[in-house]
Amino acid sequence: MIYSLFLYFCFAIKSKFKNMKKIFKIIGIILLVIMITGAGLVTYVKTALPNVGAAPELKVERTPERIERGKYIANHITLCVDCHSTRDWTKFAGPMVDGTLGKGGETFDQKFGFPGKFYSRNITPYGIARYTDGELFRLITTGVTKEGHPMFPIMPYTHYGKMDPEDINCIIAYIRSFAPLQNDVPQSVADFPMNIILNTIPSKATPGKKPDPSSVKEYGAYIANAAACVECHTKDEHGQIIQAMAYSGGREFLLPDGSIVRSCNITPDITSGIGSWTKEAFINRFKAYADSNYKPPTVVNGAFNTIMPWHMYAGMTREDLGAIYEYIHSLPAQQNVVVKFTPAKDIVRK
Repeated sequence: MIYSLFLYFCFAIKSKFKNMKKIFKIIGIILLVIMITGAGLVTYVKTALPNVGAAPELKVERTPERIERGKYIANHITLCVDCHSTRDWTKFAGPMVDGTLGKGGETFDQKFGFPGKFYSRNITPYGIARYTDGELFRLITTGVTKEGHPMFPIMPYTHYGKMDPEDINCIIAYIRSFAPLQNDVPQSVADFPMNIILNTIPSKATPGKKPDPSSVKEYGAYIANAAACVECHTKDEHGQIIQAMAYSGGREFLLPDGSIVRSCNITPDITSGIGSWTKEAFINRFKAYADSNYKPPTVVNGAFNTIMPWHMYAGMTREDLGAIYEYIHSLPAQQNVVVKFTPAKDIVRK
């Protein structure tokens, strides 16, 4: 009896062992398939993407009119000069440092919440001489470099890709007119897995046509898109803005001293937005910084400052500012009370 039980026990173990071997074999096959599929997907993303098409054959004629229009757009709407120059953060709103126009080298890294270390490029002739006009056009509107590499979307190229091609041509004509500044900028490096995800972000441009200024709301929407107002004035999750909260403010930005500033609610909500503002008040809020008597005050560490480049937007025409006002006042009002500023000393670090 005992011997029979022993044989049964041995048979059961052997049978179970065979079943376990079969299970482990199946698990191994599944894991192998997952690994091969994952490796294939990563290879595809890294080699086949981004796929935005070839750079157009383009030669932008640098007429005085184009250069002047490009100067206006790049300095006061799209604000190319904001990131591609040096800003003085010891002054309110970080005005541009004289003599740094287009030199690049501004750093956007992990200490500011970015998934890597990214640098604004030198966009003076010293930095872009190797680019054709068509390659610059593709770079500005899709975020893909001459070599086909994706840029991290600090530059809101998805917005620029919706602009009128002629306005992009004007920007190209203008930056080609910069004085060349020798400044060799390091290559940007994305952290894992952003270095893979980055390839999936660029998409083909969907250029539009600049509306006639007489169609005020449509024209305002065009200018607001070019200025990428929604990017700063909307809360985000993992770097992506929450579309349902568009223009309601609250996006956090880390200042160099460690303080946090948050964007304002600019929807037409009466209590927490700008619903009670008149168009004149809205325009004058910007134009105050264009007054020749205005000098940006010095800001000590821990005191309120803002990343809003008031000094640059102040150069926008009253017509364009008024059009933006009409556009954002046509949007749904959203109640979102924003705490504008938290000094570094009051921030609880996790």
